[in-house]
Formats: sequence, C-alpha cells, structure tokens
Amino acid sequence: MVGGLRATVEDARDSFVDGFPMGARSTERSANAEPVIVLPATTPPTPSALATSTERSPTITLASVREEIGDCRRCKLCERRTQIVFGVGKADARLMFVGEGPGEDEDRKGEPFVGRAGQLLTEIITAMGLLRSDVYIANVVKCRPPGNRNPEPDEIAACQPFLFSQIDAVRPDVIVALGKFAAQTLLETATPISKLRGTWHTFRGRRLMPTFHPSYLLRTPSDKKLCWEDMKAVLGELGLPVPKAKPKA
Repeated sequence: MVGGLRATVEDARDSFVDGFPMGARSTERSANAEPVIVLPATTPPTPSALATSTERSPTITLASVREEIGDCRRCKLCERRTQIVFGVGKADARLMFVGEGPGEDEDRKGEPFVGRAGQLLTEIITAMGLLRSDVYIANVVKCRPPGNRNPEPDEIAACQPFLFSQIDAVRPDVIVALGKFAAQTLLETATPISKLRGTWHTFRGRRLMPTFHPSYLLRTPSDKKLCWEDMKAVLGELGLPVPKAKPKA
C-alpha cells in the first residue's frame, strides 16, 4: 500500500517536471496574457507533512469572510456567474496558493482549480510531496469572468479585500502567487510575472513566491522546470525536504 502510494507520487512528480503533452487547448486563460493590470490603491504522502501554523487570527475566520461576501453584487461579474467560488483547503494551512479567477469548471462546481489547470496544480502539489488537503487555494476574483476573459481592474478591486481577509484568516507562512494577476494584485505592481517569478517577496510580513499559472504551463510546458525550481524554494522556506526524482530508465 505504502509502496504503491510512493510510486504514484513519484510518477506524478516525474510527469510534472518533464512536462505533459499539451493535448486539447485549454479554455482557461493564460496567466501571462496582456494587458497589464494596475490596481487602484487599497486602504505529502500524509496530511501531517505541513504542520498547523501557530499564528492564528483571533477575529477573522474563513467563515466570517464568506459571510461578509454573502450573495455578492459588488461588481458586474455577479450577473452571469453560476455561483461564487470562495476557496478550498486547510483553514490553517502553512502554504496558500492564489490564482486568478474561476473558469467554466470552477463556476459549475464551486471550487477553485478543478479544470485542466487545476489538475496540473494538484500534480505540482503532489510532486512537492504534499496533498491538496494540506494547502489552501483561492483566487483573486470569486466569480467567473464571461468567456474566461481576464478580470478587469474594477472587478479585481471589488474582490481584493476578501482575498486579503482570506489570507489574514489562514495566516500561511508562504503564499504562492500563480500568474500575473495574483502576483500583481498582492504586490501592487505592474511588473511582468516573468520578472517576478523565482524571487522572494513580502506580503503583510509573509513570504510570497510568484510563479507561472498552471494554465500558462499547459500552453508552455517547457517552463514547468522553472516552476519546479520555484516550488523547491517554497519547500526550503517551509523547512520541508525536496522529494528526489525517480531515476529514469
């Protein structure tokens, strides 16, 4: 049983690092698509691999943030959504992934990262020696933009306080910003993700690593190796070992 699980994890890790065939073109957005968004100023194999963070917020909880969002009508994305896609995962995770916004699959299911890009994110997490349930996953905007278009500045600004509150509630040790929109929102910068990734940044005193969005990696599998370098740095920051790749035959 244990040997089978280890083999599954190793196979997923090797596939991620080496790159998957592109297959059918993803309907999800590329995290590097233009235009650049400039935001307005704002006032393992086992679930125990990531221990609970000892720093907890005494007042903000994920439940309270979700209650505050309610049946949100703060921007025009509410007009065509199926449901709000809030977030998923461990409420006190040490590692948090932040993406761009829901796609068609996420809008239907009500959970972030469940489409093709979500499958790749799960494989990345598995390659790190973790389980999806070990981490917390959220998006910048909580409703699907029509036709999977890029979120617009007013939509990002409307959702931004709730993303920040989610981070305050989870209080992760490390945040991974997946793609341009997540990185630019959290860092309040217009710098391209290609220049942000691979370098440590700070968000509210927390370590933040920008990297490529999984949807971009589906379109540009050659950059998966760069993303893996970023994830190895994340593991090091968390004090977790970097899994060794299985020798190739």
